[in-house]
Amino acid sequence: MNQPLEGRTVLVTGANGGLGEQFVRQALERGATKVYATARTPRHWDDTRIQPLPLDITDPESATHLARTTPDVDLLINNAAIGPVDDSITGPEDELRQIFETNFFGNLRIANAFAPVLSANGGGTLLNILSSAAWVSMPTGYAASKAAMWSATNALRIQLSKHGTQVIGLLVGMIDTPMSTQWEVPKVSAASVVAQAYDAVADGSIEVLADEQTRYLKTQLSTKAEEFYPWLHEQLAVFVR
Repeated sequence: MNQPLEGRTVLVTGANGGLGEQFVRQALERGATKVYATARTPRHWDDTRIQPLPLDITDPESATHLARTTPDVDLLINNAAIGPVDDSITGPEDELRQIFETNFFGNLRIANAFAPVLSANGGGTLLNILSSAAWVSMPTGYAASKAAMWSATNALRIQLSKHGTQVIGLLVGMIDTPMSTQWEVPKVSAASVVAQAYDAVADGSIEVLADEQTRYLKTQLSTKAEEFYPWLHEQLAVFVR
């Protein structure tokens, strides 16, 4: 399934900055005709091919309204997410619920709202931005929510295959964006992550491992748990406070 971006209509959630902004700009560089750039409070863009639209992915009505009013979308980038600074898996339940409402239920809500739109436009592509945190034991709600969304992405791939929809999961570690400023660790650029993602859209891939750390981590997932988790705990010491 080869689906280059030439002539396509793209919708990006969480488009105001960081990774989202790169998805918007690189889509146009690769020949997309139109990009819907969504956010709770959309920013101004300097290109008439970019249409800013309001979207709160935690609001079911906002999601369904957007799907009704953008019937030409054939490439959906599910990018919006939150990662609070004080996030902890043992933190207050309402804070954990907020993380899951955005990173899991919100992203799944958008995927389900646009599934009929993609189908009507020849199947199209759904790209979910995940994280290598889905595979590691980081003690955060963020990691748990990304693990849930990784599972949901794999399930959506099966469910939407009957419509000819390409479902891609993008997994990556630390990206050099405002969300990661608190961590002084090696980071990959947002531009390189997006370039790899769009390459996958074009060549029909279903999974993107966007940095060396993530690629290595996947090779270790079959390691016996008694060996894997002590090794992993050592690697993650910088993140555990």
